[in-house]
Order: sequence, then C-alpha cells, then structure tokens
Amino acid sequence: MGYGKTIELFFVDGKSSGIVTALLSNWDGKAIKIPRTDIGSCEREDIQGIGVYFLLCEDADGTKSVYIGEAENIRARLVQHLRDYTAGREPYYWNTAIAFTGRDLDKACIRFLENRFVETARKLGHMKVLTQKSYKNTVMKESQIANMEEFGDKVEILLDALGCKALTPPSKPTASTTYLRCKAGNGASAQGFASAGGFTVLAGSLISPTCVPSFAQQGSTYHRLRQQLMETGVIADGSFSQDYEFSSPSAASSVVLGRSSNGNIDWKTEEGRSLREL
Repeated sequence: MGYGKTIELFFVDGKSSGIVTALLSNWDGKAIKIPRTDIGSCEREDIQGIGVYFLLCEDADGTKSVYIGEAENIRARLVQHLRDYTAGREPYYWNTAIAFTGRDLDKACIRFLENRFVETARKLGHMKVLTQKSYKNTVMKESQIANMEEFGDKVEILLDALGCKALTPPSKPTASTTYLRCKAGNGASAQGFASAGGFTVLAGSLISPTCVPSFAQQGSTYHRLRQQLMETGVIADGSFSQDYEFSSPSAASSVVLGRSSNGNIDWKTEEGRSLREL
C-alpha cells in the first residue's frame, strides 16, 4: 500500500505559466520549473546550483521530446543552451525547463541521475529523448547509489506533478481490473485495461502489420504516435515490448488497428461488452 505525499507548489510570479517551485514532504531536494523566456533575466540562487534538468520540446505536429542533462550551475548551462540554439549548434527548440537540485548532490551524483533518467525515459517511450550521451559507469559508493535511487524516485513524482510524463511508469492492474481486447482480421490482437492516465496496453499485444492509407496520409496524431513507439522500441517486431499507457482508449485502439478508431467501441471484454457499456 502506498502512502500519501504532500507537494508544495509556489507560483513565484503569481501565475502557473511563470516560474514554479515544488517541494515534497520529508525531502531536501527542490524542483524549479522555468519558462525559456525567463532564463536570461532569472537571478534566483536556487537555479544556479548543481543538479539535473529536463528541457521540454514540442514540434508543430504535436510530437513531444525531452533533453535530459546535468550541470554544476544549472542556470549557466541553460543560458548555454540558448546560445547554442541561436548559433545553430542546437537544432531543437525547448519552451520550458524543469530543474532539480539537492543539498547533497555532487558531480558523480548528477551524472548517475542523468544516466538513470535518460535510460528510463527511453525505455518508457513517452517522449523522444534528445540526449545523445550520458555517463554509464559513474563510480560511487553503495550508500550513495541508494541515496540517488531514492532521490530519483522523488524526481519522478515531482516531474509528473509538474506536467512532464517522461518518467511516469504505466498504471498497474489490480485484483478488480477488467481486461479488454481489441482485435482485427489483419492480425491485430491487443489486451489492456482502462487506467488512471487513460488506457494501458499490455506487453505482448500485437498491432496490425500495416496502416490504412488514409491513416498515414491525413497526418493523424495517432499515426505519428505509432511511428514514435516503433522508433523508441515500445513496439518491436509487431508487438508491444512492454506495458504502455495511452492518453485515451481511442489512442490505444488506433495505434493497434492502424486506422482511426473509437476506443470506447473497439475495446471489448471476452463476452463482447464494449468499454462504453462498462
């Protein structure tokens, strides 16, 4: 059984679109969410400390991606990102940064955390990860590793609370979960369940080998999502390599079937009852 947690959000400018700090009860770390437009003028001391950060990007077609990095002075590193973009050395445009600092962090710790977050984000496949390299062989004491694993767990909670799903694991079924299937004559056969974040498709579910022409030609958001999941390895060799939580039942069934789909109708129990009926 999980225990409740208290998160304290502070809107520095009095609005949610500005700088936001987040604290978690019984934790010495801190999260700072800051818009790109505020980086240059921000002189806050907490953003100038050592830590890890996430740069949130969104393309014109709605595709989301994230750059995960570490720095001994986060603000200085963010300013360098801005300079690199202006100079043409950084191809992606990010609009929001979320940084995490901590009292006991050092260079080894932030390298460890950066690698952990990069690997987790790539495995989950919610967003394309723009980070090219991370330090995989950071040498730390066993006690430090344990502390950083706990620190990482707290970061995952606050990152989700601040609106970024890069590290959010899919919901788990319970004893009372009702499982549903989505099938088609072209080989698609998936199993999943309605979950807190939308709809979770289970590992091993098979997708249709092809998409109907209109699905791709219309530039469907769900078609792009299907392609993204293949690129990130969430879907491999025609099946889901892991559980994956979609934002809605229709997103899940459209990706599975390779065509536009109403998930409330196409997800059904073994007895044939649709999700809408349930």
